[in-house]
Amino acid sequence: MGFVMRAYQISDFERAPALIEVDAPTAKAGEVLLRIEACGLNFADLLMAKGKYQDIPPLPATLGLELAGTVESVGDGVANLSAGERVAVYAGSGGLAEYGAFPASRCLKLPAGMPVTEAAGFQIAYGTSHLALEHAARLKPGETLLVTGAAGGVGLTAVEIGKLMGARVIACARGEAKLAAARAAGADEVIDSDHPDLRGALKELGGADVVYDTIGGPLFTPCFRACRPEGRYLLIGFAGGEVQQIPANHLLVKNVSVIGFWWGGYLKFNEPALTRSLETLLGWYAEGRLKPHVSHVLPLDRVEEAMTLLRERKSTGKIVIAI
Repeated sequence: MGFVMRAYQISDFERAPALIEVDAPTAKAGEVLLRIEACGLNFADLLMAKGKYQDIPPLPATLGLELAGTVESVGDGVANLSAGERVAVYAGSGGLAEYGAFPASRCLKLPAGMPVTEAAGFQIAYGTSHLALEHAARLKPGETLLVTGAAGGVGLTAVEIGKLMGARVIACARGEAKLAAARAAGADEVIDSDHPDLRGALKELGGADVVYDTIGGPLFTPCFRACRPEGRYLLIGFAGGEVQQIPANHLLVKNVSVIGFWWGGYLKFNEPALTRSLETLLGWYAEGRLKPHVSHVLPLDRVEEAMTLLRERKSTGKIVIAI
């Protein structure tokens, strides 16, 4: 396009990312050029910045896995989108910039009236929770779902979707403000993750058929021990900073399944399942059944402040950068 734009890039894993000026891209065949209006932040952005994420683009790379914006132009072969349409994209990188060129196949047209600040942080959080609970764990109505990190960007959607799927939901989070957010999202029971006897408290609540664990580390053992026979334990992430070791003999004795789940991986081996899930979720949004929670919206020149909020887990719901 012949102009310069701002982008928040990694050039070296030994250095902090920086907001710099770079040449704007153009849309190649099969791509669309977007004027990016908002980008949702995820814990994966912190890992990617340190070279510790499972899917890292070549350097230099622009951070920002998911975004929303308006189509500026389309490349050759793109027939389903045109300039002026509003879309959301799961790109894997490139969202923290003023413009980006992305595969047209990754673009989802937004429902009328959906704000870009909600759309930008919708796909990963809601997509992870719905596909994990419905497809991987096969959560059934009447079962009990335990969610750790229940006030975070992903955890809060698990509470909301679990309730929509007919489960009894126990939300585990730190502090009254975060527990209140989980209650507002539909949690039937809440428990502080700093409870001195978390295992005992979970047992008193009857245990869980499905555990949706975004934290890992020290929370794994008490939550695992609260699993009912034939329980399903979803490993969603390790925001606690520690990757726990799982005692295989305990799985055998309790007849419990541990399920690793990475939403982005479905693009490589089962994209139709991911696409169907997102279509369901956007339908639910259009019907007013989902109410995304965005706790912070900050401009691009305050992206480092936003990353600190994410790193220190000082937000509820999503943090979004308005471009």
